[in-house]
Amino acid sequence: MAVTGLIGRKLGMTQVYTPQGVLVPVTVIQAGPCTVVATRGAERHGYAAAQLGFAPTKPARVSKPMAGQFAKAGTATFTILREFRLADGDAPAVGTEVGVGDLFRAGQRVHVSGITKGRGTAGVIKRHRFSGFPASHGTHEYFRHGGSIGNRSYPGRVFKGKRMAGRYGADRITTRNLEVVAVRPEEHLLLVRGTVPGSRNGTVIVHARREART
Repeated sequence: MAVTGLIGRKLGMTQVYTPQGVLVPVTVIQAGPCTVVATRGAERHGYAAAQLGFAPTKPARVSKPMAGQFAKAGTATFTILREFRLADGDAPAVGTEVGVGDLFRAGQRVHVSGITKGRGTAGVIKRHRFSGFPASHGTHEYFRHGGSIGNRSYPGRVFKGKRMAGRYGADRITTRNLEVVAVRPEEHLLLVRGTVPGSRNGTVIVHARREART
């Protein structure tokens, strides 16, 4: 299969035994099934890719331009669309269904991208893991503060990038080189060792590592 990744949904974490009898923590991802909605060619677009759709929905729940795109392609209506570059080979035809068993296998390494949990506005202890101040010896109402943020005459300002309180989380993060522990094509499940970004039922993108594509 020329496609190099799939759209999925993080279902949660559990533990499974490897064939060697080792108990490992895994994240369960519902990877696909995804449908090819459109293709991109090097001659017209400058690159080769396939646009995949995930999570079918009603046509009334998408915009009219998107509904027209799905109607022109002759596919179902999907909530999530993502493009994936193609490896060696021809692009799959529009309407082709791509499953987890077509791309991944046990022992393979993958990259998983997702949106981390949003924590809102957080202080420096939660956001940057500052240690805070002593709870005795004269400390007064200054236990969880960040301390000094600069000098007076020089530099006369706060340097950019200074670690301070602010919005924390809700960032796009990619966890790389996760090991695929098991693939269950009949259930569209991918079990990867370790954690991936996001909360339960959050959307994730699973890419095959470059070495595994060739």
